[in-house]
Amino acid sequence: MRNLYNIIMGDYLQRSRSYAFLITLAVTIYAAHSFVPLPEAGYTTLTIPGYRGVYNSAWAGHISALMSTVILSLFGFYLINGAIKKDIDTKVGLIIASTSVTNFGYIFVKFLGNLMVLLTISMIALLVGILMFLIQNSGYPFHIGDFLRPYFYMVVPSLIIVSGLAILAEVFLSRKTILQNVLYFFIFTFMLSGMMEKNDQHGSSIRDGFGMGIVTNSIKDQVNEQFNENIDGVSLGYTINKKESFRTFEWKGVSWNTSYVLSRAVWIGFTLLLVYISSFFFHRFDFKQAMKSSPVLKIPQERSAAISYAGFQRSALPPVTPDYGIYLFLKTELLLMVRKDSKWLWLLNIGLWVAMLFAPLAIAYVFLLPALLFLQVNRISDLTTKEVTNRLYYFTFASYKPLQRMLPAQILAVLGLLTILALPLILRLLLNVNFISVIQVLNGVVFIIALSVFLGILSGGKKLFEILFFLLTYAAFQAPQINYLGTIGETNYAILPILLGTSILLLIFSFMIRKSQIRNV
Repeated sequence: MRNLYNIIMGDYLQRSRSYAFLITLAVTIYAAHSFVPLPEAGYTTLTIPGYRGVYNSAWAGHISALMSTVILSLFGFYLINGAIKKDIDTKVGLIIASTSVTNFGYIFVKFLGNLMVLLTISMIALLVGILMFLIQNSGYPFHIGDFLRPYFYMVVPSLIIVSGLAILAEVFLSRKTILQNVLYFFIFTFMLSGMMEKNDQHGSSIRDGFGMGIVTNSIKDQVNEQFNENIDGVSLGYTINKKESFRTFEWKGVSWNTSYVLSRAVWIGFTLLLVYISSFFFHRFDFKQAMKSSPVLKIPQERSAAISYAGFQRSALPPVTPDYGIYLFLKTELLLMVRKDSKWLWLLNIGLWVAMLFAPLAIAYVFLLPALLFLQVNRISDLTTKEVTNRLYYFTFASYKPLQRMLPAQILAVLGLLTILALPLILRLLLNVNFISVIQVLNGVVFIIALSVFLGILSGGKKLFEILFFLLTYAAFQAPQINYLGTIGETNYAILPILLGTSILLLIFSFMIRKSQIRNV
């Protein structure tokens, strides 16, 4: 038992001491303070047309738990996914495979490690929510149960489900990172849609995987009964308020009934069962591949007479032609990105590329281009980290002027690739004489590249960029007005220099950090 405890703690400490985890905690603290806005705030996180709940303990605790459930269930998967892959990359898995640790024991440890990481972040969000209520309280009493109960009944089961799905994704989809990310997004959307179903008077549904329907339906039902309304549902997420009047109501929380608790237990039990089943399909780091038999070189029976050594002949060697440019680096980086991932993904890329030529311009701008760029996340996320991952930085950092040759070549290579992918939309915008939108697209592409370079060099891994890139893509789909590629209708001219300035600063800091790394290697 003590050995299991040491393994779990070692796995947790290894993850929690990474730059990605620390930066995620900082982002969580910043985001958690905005989960429950005051009634006079200019935005809402739970939108009920024409109504707002007063800022009492029940409202603050339950809304904070709702937002934590949504945020951690969506982005938590991308944070914890890759635990098994890390053991593969670091060759630790080969050591584990030779020990007496069973497949289920190893899988269960990784599952608990995923859960502990997410629980740590959720605890930070809980403490920030309590602190913000004590600071912004408008006269309502503080009840700790209004914060703890929704976190226990909603957040914790949801994090167990996400931790289990991350294990299943790695076991059954192995190194297919893009497929894992896309498939989980559809699973998340499907489970989130269950929140709108209503099976009993308390709004609990077995299809409501995240268990949030009991809260949203309770709030909706109270508004309908108290104000004689007929509101079908509420929306969850950040929404900018329009200047319109609204009515307030006091909501006192929900009653966690037996059917709801049973539904949570069913989901937890089903997740643990899937984790157990996945242990039977775990490869246990056995990657033997069939070796193609090559013909054995036959040594002729009669050997020619030994040629006497005539000394070193310099004239027989090819001439040395030094090349200090970045063309070869640029060519190599392009080939590495093009040849990465499977062929079916390139078929999907080509399909979206062609679709941007014929789809309506607004759809191509708002949906197709962000989706096409996000499909390249696996190509550009390790742009500046593959040397560290493959233990090649001893050679690359010691090459001739790596800061002036290699890093610029990496940036130019990915810039050329993403520009070619966005070319159909750029040409259509040019034909429509929409030069501002062309600048916005190129500006967004440069920002993504600068973000990848900076976060890769800073954290030494690609996980943090993948999470933020997914966040930017998700925001582009949900709210086109905050699309990092800009908008095709109304142009916010103030955001163009801000985004460009941010990209330049990120690149400057990237060169400074890489210069320090080269000196200290």
